[in-house]
Order: sequence, then structure tokens, then C-alpha cells
Amino acid sequence: MLPLPSVSSNRLPASRRLRIMDAMAAINTTPQFGLRQKTQLMSASEIERTLVRLAHEIVEKNGGIDALAFVGIRRRGVPIAQRLGKLVERIEGVPVPVGTLDISFYRDDLSTVGPKPVVQKSDLGFSIQDKNVVLVDDVLFTGRTTRAAMDALFTAGRPRRVQLCVLIDRGHRELPIEAAFIGRTVQTTMNEVIEVKLSEIDSADKVLLMEK
Repeated sequence: MLPLPSVSSNRLPASRRLRIMDAMAAINTTPQFGLRQKTQLMSASEIERTLVRLAHEIVEKNGGIDALAFVGIRRRGVPIAQRLGKLVERIEGVPVPVGTLDISFYRDDLSTVGPKPVVQKSDLGFSIQDKNVVLVDDVLFTGRTTRAAMDALFTAGRPRRVQLCVLIDRGHRELPIEAAFIGRTVQTTMNEVIEVKLSEIDSADKVLLMEK
């Protein structure tokens, strides 16, 4: 690719300088991985309302918070789990433990380079023995992330019960795994990608539907 001439050059006609500036702006705003935004699925307020609903559902389905614990799958499952923990504490007036599972791999909804999850160190911070564990992730897709997280959980102890909570279920399961708590179900094609953005990581709260 040939370098673009300097926009500040006075030797260029004004129309030429404007075309160069437009081209440079287009380059700077091109989405990563060649993705383009199709639509926004959820706003910040919609995410907040959804998490409030999920928190109430989790408390109700578990008959309270006795032995309840949240474990977030890094990255964006962690802030979602932390938010749910705070919401449940607000509802019940008692803190609920929140831990982290670090599963590093090329996510199957963003890349096909490395489809197998790799479990790294976890920071549970509490014993999961006989706990009612709610495993939290942002997007449920093929189920491979959840499977790896469950394997990691059972190496740390034997919980009484494990339930999956996700903000978005986009379908296309490859394993027999379903979520007990779902923020929103979105029908997608294999050419589409769900991007969850959270203020703790992305400085904004929104859910986008992207297209490859």
C-alpha cells in the first residue's frame, strides 16, 4: 500500500485534501476483525433492567441465598457476576460470594484459530463445596466455554448445584448445555457476532449485533 500524502501540504488542492481526510477517517473507524455493526440489541438501561430481573429470578429459583455463590467466567462474565452479587445483596441484605474462573482461548464466536478453551488459574476466593453455584458468562454460543468452566469448577470442589446464567443466548449449540437464567435470546447466523460491552472493561454498557 502506498503512503497517503500529507494532508497539511499546501501544494494539494482543497478537494484532494478533503478526499484524503475522508479516507483516513474511514481507516480509523473500521471495526476490528472486519466486523460491521448491524444493530444495537441492548442499551445500558436495558442491561441494568435485565440484570435486576435475573437477580430476582436467581433468588426465587434458589429459594433464597442460602449457600448461593456466583462465579464469573473471565472476561465479561466477571463484571456481570459482580453486578448480580451486588443486586442480590441489595435484595436480601446479605453479601453473596463472587469468584472468577479464567478461561483463556480464542473465543469460538470471534475466531476459528483455536477452538479449544484453556483453563488458567482461577480466583474463587471461597470454597464451593456444597454451594449452589451460579456460573455467569456474557454470551452462550457453542457451549464449549461452559463445559471447560464446569470441569474447572469440579477440580476446585464439589458444589451442591451448578446453574448457568448468561446475558445473551445466541444459539448454535455444539454440546447439550443450556442456561437456567437468560437475559435475552437472540437468533443469529454463523456470520454474525454478539459483542457485549461493559463499563468495567469497555467504558460503556451496550450489546451489539455485528456481521463478519
